[in-house]
Amino acid sequence: MPDYSFALRALRKAHLHRERRLYPPNLADFASNDYLGLGGRKDLLQKAFELLQGFNTHAPKASMLVNGYHPLHHELESYLCQLLGFEACVLVGSGFLGNVALIGALVRPSDLLLMDAHYHASGQFIAKKSPNTIFFKHNDSKDLQAKLEKYKPKGRVLIAIEGVYSMDGHIAPLEIFKCAKEHNAYLILDEAHSLGTIGTHLKGVLEHHNLKPTEKTIVLGTFSKAYGSYGAFIGASGEIVDFLCNRAKSIIYTTSLSVLDTALSLVNIEEVYQDPSPFVALLEQMRGCVASFGWHTKSNILTLPFVGIAHLLETQEKLLKEGFICGAIRPPTVQQPLLRVGLNVQATNTLRLLKSLCGCLQELYLPKRPPVVG
Repeated sequence: MPDYSFALRALRKAHLHRERRLYPPNLADFASNDYLGLGGRKDLLQKAFELLQGFNTHAPKASMLVNGYHPLHHELESYLCQLLGFEACVLVGSGFLGNVALIGALVRPSDLLLMDAHYHASGQFIAKKSPNTIFFKHNDSKDLQAKLEKYKPKGRVLIAIEGVYSMDGHIAPLEIFKCAKEHNAYLILDEAHSLGTIGTHLKGVLEHHNLKPTEKTIVLGTFSKAYGSYGAFIGASGEIVDFLCNRAKSIIYTTSLSVLDTALSLVNIEEVYQDPSPFVALLEQMRGCVASFGWHTKSNILTLPFVGIAHLLETQEKLLKEGFICGAIRPPTVQQPLLRVGLNVQATNTLRLLKSLCGCLQELYLPKRPPVVG
C-alpha cells in the first residue's frame, strides 16, 4: 500500500516542509497578523470574560440557524453595521469559511466572477472549481476593464478583490472600485488585512478611498488580524445576508462562532474605535521608520523577496537569534520566497524594536539583494 513518506521527503529536500513550532514568548513579534497588539492585552481578555458572566451559556451549542445564535452574536453584528455602514451582517467561523460562503453561494451558473490573481487562497480554492471564473492581473484596472468588456454573462457580474493583499501589502486601487460601479457589478471585498490598519479612522480600504458601501458592496472582515480575536463577518445588504443564511453551506452546516471569541472581538473593536488616533499615529510612525531604511509600504505589510528558499530560512533563523520573528513565506503560498514583516504594535518599545529589526535586516538582506520598493 502506498504511503506518504516519499512526498514528505521531497518536501524536505526542497525546503518546503512545514511544521508546527513553539517559539519563545519573549520574541518581538513581526510575523503574526496581530497588527494592533491586542492579542496580548490581558485587560481586554478579562473584560470579555466578565461580559460572558451575564449569560446562562458561554458555548455556541449549535448552528446559528438552529439554536446557536447568542445575544452576543447579535450585539456584535449590530455594532459592526453601525460602525461600517452596512444594512446587515452575519458572523462566520473564519475568513476561510467566509470566502467559501461568498464564492460558493453567490456565484450562480449564469454569473461571471472576475477575481484578482492575488486573491486569497480560500477564495481561489472555490473559484477555480467554477467554469465561470476569470482571473484578472493583480491590481490592474485596465485588465479588469478589458475582461468586463469581453465577457458578457446572462446573469450577474461579481468582482472579488482584497483591500490589502496579505502576501505583498498592496492596497486595492480606487480605479477598480470605479470599474465595479461603472459596470454595476457586485464587489466582494476581503478586508481581512485592511480593517484596523488603513483609513483615517482605521475602517479599511473603503475609508482609505473615501468611499461608502453600496447595496452591491459585500465586505468580508476578520477578527483574527488587527482585532486580536478569532472569527469573521460578512457585511452587505439585507438581501445578500438573508440569501447567504439560506444558501451558504459554511454558515448553515457549522456550529456558530465561539461565544468567548465573539465577546473578545466586541471588546477589542470597541477599544480601537472609541479613540483610534493613538493607533493611527503609531502605525504612521512605524511606516516612517521602515521608509528611513529604504523600504516603503502604505499598509502594515512589508515583504522582502529572496532568490532562494534556503537563504530565506537561514535569514529567519538568524533573526530569531537576535530576538525577532518574521514570516518566511514559501511556495506554493507565493511564487517567489519572501520574508514577510508585519508592522505590529508591540507591548512596549514598538519603534525601538522595529528600528533594531530593520538594522538587522540591512545586514542580513541587503548584501544579498537590494531593497525592493513596494
